[in-house]
Amino acid sequence: MSVETGFWGIAVLFALLIARVPVALALIAVSFGGIAWLLGLSPALGILSNTPYSFVASWTMSAVPMFLLMGFVAFHAQLTSGLFDAAKALLRRVPGALAISSIFACSGFAAVCGSSLATAASMGRIAIPEMVRAGYSPSIAAGAIAAGGTIGALIPPSILMILYGIFAETSITGVFLGGVVIGILTALSYSAIVLVLAWMRPDLVPRRPIEEEPLSARAAIERIWPVLLLIVLVFGGLFSGFFTATEAGAIGAAGAIFCAGLIGRLNWMVMKQALLETLMTTASLLIIGIGASMFTRFLGITGLSGFLSTQVGAADIGYYELMLIIVVIYLLLGMVMEPFGALLVTLPVFIPILNAEGISLVWFGVLVVKLLEIGMITPPVGLNVFVIRNVAHEHVSTLQIFSGVAPFFVADLVVTAIVIVFPTLVLALPGLM
Repeated sequence: MSVETGFWGIAVLFALLIARVPVALALIAVSFGGIAWLLGLSPALGILSNTPYSFVASWTMSAVPMFLLMGFVAFHAQLTSGLFDAAKALLRRVPGALAISSIFACSGFAAVCGSSLATAASMGRIAIPEMVRAGYSPSIAAGAIAAGGTIGALIPPSILMILYGIFAETSITGVFLGGVVIGILTALSYSAIVLVLAWMRPDLVPRRPIEEEPLSARAAIERIWPVLLLIVLVFGGLFSGFFTATEAGAIGAAGAIFCAGLIGRLNWMVMKQALLETLMTTASLLIIGIGASMFTRFLGITGLSGFLSTQVGAADIGYYELMLIIVVIYLLLGMVMEPFGALLVTLPVFIPILNAEGISLVWFGVLVVKLLEIGMITPPVGLNVFVIRNVAHEHVSTLQIFSGVAPFFVADLVVTAIVIVFPTLVLALPGLM
């Protein structure tokens, strides 16, 4: 074992990432080079040849393409197109109704999608032009959707949560249940920000109710029944224990295809786009996962993970001090890295420390996904911000969007603090399993 080699490996990894080397290639290169340095070329080649199959052949990993397919079919077949109208009908008299409706529509979209970027792009096209026409500040309108898009990875099915569960070797269903709580809490905190802005700055967020004729309850249900059916099908079976997270992915994908066909929106182009995007996204996630799996082995060989756990225990770092360090690290990484890379680079280091400290891995999975999603709206990378800029470039600039997400960033920090101080909020639902 060589702890020093482990530290050098991490340093080289971050140097490669700063140089914009793709995360997967950086992980594989550092792991292969480090193992070859410690054990020789033959063991390194053995790990390089065995790891891809052992990682990809995991039964649990098959949930990833299935949930992705469900989300892409729902997106391209426009199964979620009525969510915004239904939310408007329900919330039309609330101050800032359009912004709050868009946030809850994002939450509904998240329940069949699992992607922040897809949620932000889909809702941005629909809601931002309407909010701007209604007198909302373009900055706040875009900021609300960019922030609301982060709920896409908090409310299951979440691809980030699936990958976390696989690498942390903990219950994916448990993390999903905890994600429901923090997703709802995030949506409520964003809505509170809109209400405060409507009260204090009516020039930015109008207080007046929506003037258009509201949908009837029957019309609203007719527009969103595919989403409701998928939610009942996937969540009902998953959380009742009738089937596993992996089986839920397959059932959800089949359900999305069935619903799209039933309402006449399933055609060759929809399936082609959904399948191609599923294949490309799955391939990119798998190669990152393979690199992360190799990196975990490399750190295990160096003994760095055990060394760090011992040092944390010896230093007698308290719970809140440890959480502060972890929060700062993830917020900084979120500014320069995409979520999947940041998650898989850090887990091999943090998981042994959390185990040594007796911290629930289910709870931490929910927290870390929340922190990674905050990175989706923080400069300079802020992927959700650039997605919104792309779909609403005629209404708002990149700088205006970053300005608009600032109040929602404050709400995110408050939610993060609540989750850290009151972990039982997250663990209550998983505890009922």
